[in-house]
Amino acid sequence: MTHYPVGKAKSLAFGILFVLSTLASAQQWPVKPVRIVVPFPPGQGADLVGRLLAERLTPVLGQQVIVDNRPGAGSMIGTESVAKAAPDGYTLLIGGTSAMVINPNLFAKLGYDTLRDFAPVTNVAALAFVFCVNPALPARSITDLVKIAKRRPGEISFGSSGVGAANHLTQELFASNAGIKLTHVPYKGAVPSLTDLISGQIALVAETTTTVLPHLKSGRIRAIGVSPIKRIPFLPDVATLDEQGVKGFDVTAWAGLVAPAGTPAPILDRLNSEVVAAVKTPEVQKRMQDLALVPIADSREQFGAFLKAELGKWAIAAKLSGAKVE
Repeated sequence: MTHYPVGKAKSLAFGILFVLSTLASAQQWPVKPVRIVVPFPPGQGADLVGRLLAERLTPVLGQQVIVDNRPGAGSMIGTESVAKAAPDGYTLLIGGTSAMVINPNLFAKLGYDTLRDFAPVTNVAALAFVFCVNPALPARSITDLVKIAKRRPGEISFGSSGVGAANHLTQELFASNAGIKLTHVPYKGAVPSLTDLISGQIALVAETTTTVLPHLKSGRIRAIGVSPIKRIPFLPDVATLDEQGVKGFDVTAWAGLVAPAGTPAPILDRLNSEVVAAVKTPEVQKRMQDLALVPIADSREQFGAFLKAELGKWAIAAKLSGAKVE
């Protein structure tokens, strides 16, 4: 029989009691409302995903699931609040491309660390970037655009939602991979950049599917490529960049569910199971299709590996763009 010093025995006993208490709490979870923090204003993509999850999780968890919009500082305020929240399963975050993998590569001082401070639950949905040109530009494909840009280095201008925005870095990554030089014109959001694309002030914009679909249907702009490795169902006739010679190009915006690091595994497993089941229902699939979202709903392990890969990918894009914020 092993004998421990009194102090060590007390510490061991306390540790065992803490583990048992944590397991008991996890098994009883949830016993009060659950909060999903969205670090953006109502109506944006992450907010729509958060509200969809809240609606579906409330009945299966037996507790109200509430969306808490906490916008500000480029999604950092809401994201940091969850990083510092109690890891008890009652505060969750809709984390996306900007908050989780771009900001860590842009800001020298950030109040959270994606891999250290968060526990992945599941990546819920993805949103493609569509490369669009003004119809006056004689480019009907990415291949055409690359040929023009090589003949006229630096003359082709592209718009973005701002320096360091996901679509800015996406287009910088494209230019680097295609071996061409483009000129960046930053805007304060998608609407002014698309307005200038339509009027011919700039030649190219890569924006999310939801944003560009109305303009594509009206014929005011032309789609010449999509950013994921596979074609998207909303624009089945538009080839991927990979298909058009920019080999290996695979970029999407995405929205996933994460919890504070240290959240008990049984709670994370339950959340993953419920969200994956919800996303697979015909009702949610239809809702996502209407929002031009591609459902994902992967495992905790797959989402964790994806986050690591995304951090590396956007680190390259941030370096290429030269964007850095102190």
